[in-house]
Amino acid sequence: MKPSTIFLTLFILAALGLVIYSFNAGLSPEEYKAQLKKEREEKDLFMRNSEESPFAKAKEKVKPLNYFEPDLAYKVNAKLVEIPSKKMMLLGTSSGEEERYLEYAFAEFELNGKQNKLLILELVASGATKGTLFLAFADNTSANETYGAGRYLDIKKVPGSNSIELDFNKAYNPYCAYNDNYSCPFPPKENFLNIAIYAGEKVYHE
Repeated sequence: MKPSTIFLTLFILAALGLVIYSFNAGLSPEEYKAQLKKEREEKDLFMRNSEESPFAKAKEKVKPLNYFEPDLAYKVNAKLVEIPSKKMMLLGTSSGEEERYLEYAFAEFELNGKQNKLLILELVASGATKGTLFLAFADNTSANETYGAGRYLDIKKVPGSNSIELDFNKAYNPYCAYNDNYSCPFPPKENFLNIAIYAGEKVYHE
């Protein structure tokens, strides 16, 4: 399946997630964890029942997705650093193709006692997902506790803002983690973090 089709589905799911987030920005830690649990249960329902699910044609029973326990330490406020001369970037995909993106900004943050930086990209393909921000990353859990080809994180574009929230509790696997028929972009080399992100989705089969 083409990356553009994947992104359209993920875009719809992300939009729903952002609506939920807008109503829950002031939650207590207990309320936040309860809301995150609910979102994960809803995603399991989608994975089992939707025709857009990567498991739609699976013959075996669809198992619940695996996650780390929620940890607010992995919900960070990052500084947005503008890229003066933005360039187009080609990312390789699991199907051997390449996808074009536009550099958007760097997100700088402190986590696990280290200063970290991630490159945020912007989708340039035509259609409903054009202009959507894209963040793929790998870390020291990749190919161990988490999917080896990295994970994704949905983030909201806020024009004019100099900061952005990165909630790694909501990091998720690309569809090719469940079905080889999907084509999923790999993280750019800039987004290989030298720390372990014990948050978000784990590998599907342990």
